[in-house]
Amino acid sequence: MHAIEKVRTAAEVLVDQLISNGVRHVFCVPGESYLAVLDAFHDRDIAVTICRQEGGAAMMAEAVGKATGRPGVCFVTRGPGATNASPGIHIASQDSTPLIMFAGQVARDVKEREALQELDFRAVFGSMAKWVTEIDDAARVPEIVSRAFYTATSGRPGPVVIALPEDMLRERIVARDAPPWEPVETSPGAAEMRQLEMLLRSAARPFVIVGGSRWSVQARETMQRVAERFAVPVATSYRRAPLFDPLHPCYAGDLGIGPNPKLVARIKEADLVLLVGGRLGELASQGYSLLDIPGPQTKLVHIHPGAEELGRLYRPHLAIHASPAPFAEAADAMQPPDPVPWRARTHAAHADFLAWTQVPTEQPGGVNLGAVMVWLRDNLPSDAILCNGAGNYAAWIHRFYRFRQFATHIAPTSASMGYGMPAAIAMKRLYPDRVVLSVNGDGDFLMNGQEFATAVQYELPIVVIVCDNGIYGTIRMHQEREYPDRVSGTMLRNPDFATYARAFGGFGVLVERTQDFPDAFKAAANSSKPAIIHLKIDPEAITPMTTLTGIREQAQAALVG
Repeated sequence: MHAIEKVRTAAEVLVDQLISNGVRHVFCVPGESYLAVLDAFHDRDIAVTICRQEGGAAMMAEAVGKATGRPGVCFVTRGPGATNASPGIHIASQDSTPLIMFAGQVARDVKEREALQELDFRAVFGSMAKWVTEIDDAARVPEIVSRAFYTATSGRPGPVVIALPEDMLRERIVARDAPPWEPVETSPGAAEMRQLEMLLRSAARPFVIVGGSRWSVQARETMQRVAERFAVPVATSYRRAPLFDPLHPCYAGDLGIGPNPKLVARIKEADLVLLVGGRLGELASQGYSLLDIPGPQTKLVHIHPGAEELGRLYRPHLAIHASPAPFAEAADAMQPPDPVPWRARTHAAHADFLAWTQVPTEQPGGVNLGAVMVWLRDNLPSDAILCNGAGNYAAWIHRFYRFRQFATHIAPTSASMGYGMPAAIAMKRLYPDRVVLSVNGDGDFLMNGQEFATAVQYELPIVVIVCDNGIYGTIRMHQEREYPDRVSGTMLRNPDFATYARAFGGFGVLVERTQDFPDAFKAAANSSKPAIIHLKIDPEAITPMTTLTGIREQAQAALVG
C-alpha cells in the first residue's frame, strides 16, 4: 500500500482501496473511459480477467459474490458497455448477491450534452441496484468505495453501481485510505429465540426451508447440527441446494424446478414453517402456492438479515431479524422436545427424497440426461463446482445431481440464460485446483458462448456440457401447453459445438449415446484444455417426467373437453 501522504491518481487510490478490502480478482472489458484504472492495475497485486462481453464480465463478478459472500467486482465502459452488463446486475439483485460494478463515464465538463456514450446511471440502474452513484470529487473515492462494500453486503446483499468520470480518474490527489470493510451481522434476541423454542415444542409437523445468501461453511454445519438434534425435515429453496447436505438424514429435497410432489405436500401439511435466510420467491414457492399471501394459515417463522424483507410478502407469526450464522448459533442452544414427536415423519421425508433422485427416469432419444447427471454425481469429487444458466435441461441437474459441499452450485435464482459459461470461468480463476463444470442448453450457451475464448486465453480447463435439442425448450414446453401444435419462434439451427471448441483452441467431442458419455468426459478432463462436450438430446425429452408429445396431447384433450 502507498503511504498516506503520497500523491496518487484517483484511479490508483481506487485500486488500492479494492486491494485493502480483499479484492484479488476483477473482471472487465477494457474501455477508454477508465484507461487510468487499467493503468493502475498494471502495478498492483490483483488478477484482471479480460472478457469478451460486459454481460459475461458482470456475471463472472456475480458468481464470485455468490460463491464467497464477498463483493465480486467488474469494470465496464460507459454507455453500451454498462448496458451490456445489466443482466449481471439484475441477477445480483434477484439473487441477493454482493456485487460492485464500476463503470466509466464521460468527463465532467461535457455532462448532460449527450456526449459520446453518455448515460444517466441512476436512471438506468436505479431499479436494479441497492445504490447507484457517481464520483464527482476524486478526494471522496475512499469514502464511496468503502460505502459500496458495506451497502453491497449488509442486510439483504445486492449490487452497487459506481460511475467514474474519466477526467476524475486522472486527477492526482493526496487521500487517506479508508479502513477495510468488515461484515455487519445481525443476531436474534433472546426473547425471539425463547418464543421460537416454544413454537417448536408445541408443533406436530414442523418444517424448515433454508435459502438466501450470507451463509458460510460454519453456518451450514451448525444448521445441520440443529436439524439433527431436533430431527426436523429440511428443504432447500430454488438453487440453494448446497446449503444442506443431501445425504443428511433430515434432508427432504429441493424446492426448485419440478420438485417431488411429496415434498410439496409435506410443506403444505406443516403446522409450523421456519424460513431461514430466504424470501420464498415465485419458483421456490411453486407459484406462490405454498403459503397464503399476505397472511399464511400455517404458522410462519421468517428469519432474514434484511429487516425490509420481514413482512414484505408473508406476514410471519414470528419475525427474526438475523443473519444465518448468528441465528444458527443461537438455535444450536435451543433444547428439542424429548421425545421428538415428528422424527418418523422426517425419516420418511428423507427416504422419499432418496427414492425420487436415485434412479434416472426413462427418456426418449440416445442420450438420457438424467443418467449423465447420475454418472457425474457418482464420479466427480465432492468439491466439484457445477455452474449453469437457465432452461429445461436444469431440471435434470436439480433432480439427480447432489451437491455435497457448500457453494458447489453456482446458478442464478433469477433464471437468467447465458450464466453457466462465465460463472465457470470465474470459479476456475478462484479455485484452479478444483473440477469446474458449465452445464448449458444450446440456446443458453450461445448467449455467452464467446467467453469460451476467455477460458482458452487464460488456460482454464473447465468442462462445458452443451445439451443440444435444437429448440428453446422451456418456451416450447409452455407453447405446447398453451398453443398446442402451433410452433412459432422456438426452433434453433445450431453449430457443431465440438468443432466450435476446437476453433477456439479447446477440446471438443460429440456424444450421441448415453453409454459414450463417461469416456467423453474423461477425454475432456484429461485434455487439460477448456473442453466442450456436445450432447445431442432428443427434443421430446423436455422434462424428467414427460415429453413434448405428452404435453401437447394433454393440452389438446383439454381444449376438446
